[in-house]
This record gives sequence, structure tokens and C-alpha cells, in this order.
Amino acid sequence: MEIYLDNAATTPLSDPMKKYLTSILDLWGNPSSLYAKGTESKRIISDARRSVARFIHAVPDHIYFTPSGSACNTWAVRGYDKAHRHTVLYSPIAHKSILQCAEDCQYPHPLKTDCHGFIDLHDLEQRLASCHLPPFVIIDYANSEMGTIQDVERIIALTHSCHGIVYLDCTGSIPSIPIDVQKLNVDMAGFSAHKLGGLKGCGILYKKSFITLPPFIYGSQEQGLVGGTENILGIASAGKAVEAYDYSSIRPCGRDYVYNNIMKHIPDSYLIGAPVETGKRLPHNLYICFRGVDGESLMILLDMYGIQVSTGSACNGRSLSPSPALSAIGINRKDIHSCIRFSFSGRETIKELDYVCATLKQCVADLRGLHVP
Repeated sequence: MEIYLDNAATTPLSDPMKKYLTSILDLWGNPSSLYAKGTESKRIISDARRSVARFIHAVPDHIYFTPSGSACNTWAVRGYDKAHRHTVLYSPIAHKSILQCAEDCQYPHPLKTDCHGFIDLHDLEQRLASCHLPPFVIIDYANSEMGTIQDVERIIALTHSCHGIVYLDCTGSIPSIPIDVQKLNVDMAGFSAHKLGGLKGCGILYKKSFITLPPFIYGSQEQGLVGGTENILGIASAGKAVEAYDYSSIRPCGRDYVYNNIMKHIPDSYLIGAPVETGKRLPHNLYICFRGVDGESLMILLDMYGIQVSTGSACNGRSLSPSPALSAIGINRKDIHSCIRFSFSGRETIKELDYVCATLKQCVADLRGLHVP
């Protein structure tokens, strides 16, 4: 039996998606060319842009295709930083691409979070009030590692009340939480197609028209802001993915089933991130610390039994350094290396979930039996 429980890292291509992509493989014309093959490629990009715009309730001209979600983060953060004078306030549990920008640009103002990963709104209000320059607030809608969902409506409102700008990283949240950029009134937002069943290598950046960014890559494409011949297949997959996406399939029942089993049958284990009963956790996310177990060893052992999970964010998956997000919320270094993230599709059967629970219990017991204090 093979069970994929790492949907937060990437999602498989559906059969209809494979069929669609195969059908456009012969449309290899350069979208900048004026003859038929080029204009047909250009049409695919335009159609995808309109589909993505509808998906997030935006205007098509406010949608920009980039090489990845990390590219969106880097362009939005570094680009806005380069073009404006402001005070940056950022989440310490943000994606690595944002934290690296913060380190490189020497931003001195990480926000405070509590032990579950929630931004401290009182701290945010105080920081905003003390800004001598317009604030630029950078947060993730939800942390893909621990599943905590931020109060983004409140954060955006507080920031705007101080004449600030908000960039919202939606890559971790977009598979579970629909985004309406007009209702949220967010200034910039980014996400990635492969989290929604599209191909890797296509990010989507939304920005309001008044937001000015320098080119991410010089050239004529994407309104002169993201140069280079477009990734037609990736962009086409983004358009098709959002057209077919069904939020009703993302339910917490599988997550809760496994969580309750772990709490009942595997001692010395605890949940990281927002409690499941609060409703402020991504419904497909389960992040557990199994004390006394090396997380990487458990991940590999589970894989031998056909169960694919991760030790945290895919972008930190091959790093030996402790997770910045877990460090920021006060998890001790020993426990950080004992964590496993399960991210469900919502389509798992009870038979599969029972297999996961039984196999997990046995693997944890086996590894604890080998543990040398």
C-alpha cells in the first residue's frame, strides 16, 4: 500500500491535467511571435491569467506569472524594499525565502508570535504605532509547517490604518483557504501552481495597480516586469488547476482521525501549532513531535512501508539546521528534530488511515526501542 501524506510539499497531477497538458505539447510557438503558433501560445497565457484572476477575485492585469512561489516572495519583498522607504515588519515563522530576504536586507523588526505561531496582534499594534516610516508588513496567511492560520483580516486592517502595505504569502494556505483579494483588501499576494495540482515552476504574484516594483528579470514579458520567454506549460497548468480546484474536498476528518489515534496510542507525543479544535489550523495539516524519535529516521522508515510524510517545510527538508519556525515559537532543539508533518489530500480512505495509524505506532515503538539516551 502506498499513501501520500505530503500534499503541503507538492500535489500530484490529476489524469485530466495530464491529458490537457499532453494536448498542448504541440503548441510550442514563442508567445512573443506574431504568427499563428505564437499567437496561440499567447492565447493560452491570457486564458490562464483570466482563470487565475477569477480564482482570487482579481483583475487580470494585476496577475503576474513568475518562476515559483519563492520568486514571488523574493520579488515582492526585495522589490518593494528597493523602490520605497518604509519600516519592514515581518513574521519570524515566514517561508525561508522571506526570512533570507530579511537577513540579507538586515531587517531589524521581526514580529512576536505565541507558542502556537499566532502573530501577537498587540505587539503588531505597538510596532505600527511606533513606525517613523510607512510600515511594510510581511506575513504568511498560514504556516505550511505547523498549519497555524493568521488573523489576516485584522492584520491588514491594522496595517492600513497606519498607511502601510501588506504582502501576504498564500503558498501554504491556498490549497485549503480560498482567497478573495478584493474582500481582504490585501496589497500583494503570492502563491504557487504546484500546490493546487499544477506543474512546478510557476508562481503567481498579485499586486494592486498602485504598487510599484522594479523588474524581477529585465525583458518585455509580464508587462516588462518578469522577462524571458514564458513557461507556457506551467502557466497553462496554473489556469487549468484553478478552474478544476474543489475546496470541498479539503476536510479535516482524515487529519483528526490520525491525530486522535496518535494521542490515544502513542505516548510522549504532542501537537505543534494551533490546536485542532480552534478552527484556526489548516484542515489538512498535522504536525506532531514524537519525543525520543529522530524525525528523519521515522520519515525514512515510514517510506519503507509506503507512507510518504515530511519532517517539515519542503524548502528546509534537506537542511540539518533546526526549523526557524519551530525555533521562533520556542520548541527546544531536541524536540525540533523529532517532528513529522502529515498533510492530507482529503481523499484518504478509512482503510488507508488505519494502516497509517498502525504503521506509525509500530515505527515509533521500534525507533524508541533503539534510542540510546
